[in-house]
Amino acid sequence: MKSKILALPLLVLLLVIVGVCCSPVPPVGGGQDRPINWGAGSAPVSGGASMGDIMRQVSLKQDLVPRGSHGRKVHRSMSPRYITIHSTQNWSADAWKHSQALKNGALRAPKRRGGNRIGYLIWHFTVDDRVAIQHMPTNEQGEHADFDGPGNRYSIGIEMCEQRGSNISATLDRTARLAAYLMIKHNIPLRNVVPHYHWPRRGAKPPNKNCPHFLMENGRPGRKWRGFLAKIDYYHRQMSR
Repeated sequence: MKSKILALPLLVLLLVIVGVCCSPVPPVGGGQDRPINWGAGSAPVSGGASMGDIMRQVSLKQDLVPRGSHGRKVHRSMSPRYITIHSTQNWSADAWKHSQALKNGALRAPKRRGGNRIGYLIWHFTVDDRVAIQHMPTNEQGEHADFDGPGNRYSIGIEMCEQRGSNISATLDRTARLAAYLMIKHNIPLRNVVPHYHWPRRGAKPPNKNCPHFLMENGRPGRKWRGFLAKIDYYHRQMSR
């Protein structure tokens, strides 16, 4: 699903990457965090809605990191078996700003265990309350979950934005629609839609990350996560009719 790439002014994002991704980042220019709007999301679809009806509200755009640069410097083919859901914990950047940061190489990955090679973070989609942006093909491995583990080798990474003033409910709804579509496209079962928490990071403390943090309970998947999966399953069933 291609669309024109929107022009953005040069953005200097002072992002502090701690862990593999989804790390807290102070707002650019300082200032106090304002409450996130947890208001109503996109309107639910009516019974029998088609895939096109559901996907239109995703507002999916393509703004790929150029092949051979930054996170796509080394091409690693992938046959996706999982979908991994993250949250950015970056209070100052929406999906377009994250896309620009990935293209500028502003997001450095930490050292891999047992080595000193440092690369760049990259995932497949960033979603906010207005748009979903694709950064790399879904048959290409990203760097978003667990270093050299199966989370990176076999999963499509989706980051959910939570910038100040954003509508998290709308972001969750858009993410659920996108995940349902990717399940159909790649024949991925619902049980393989997992939070970042699912992938332990060898050598990290704690090994299982509290991510996406606003869908975890006491740092673990619980009722909120199951509710999110139910929303994905609803859209999946609608699309599969």
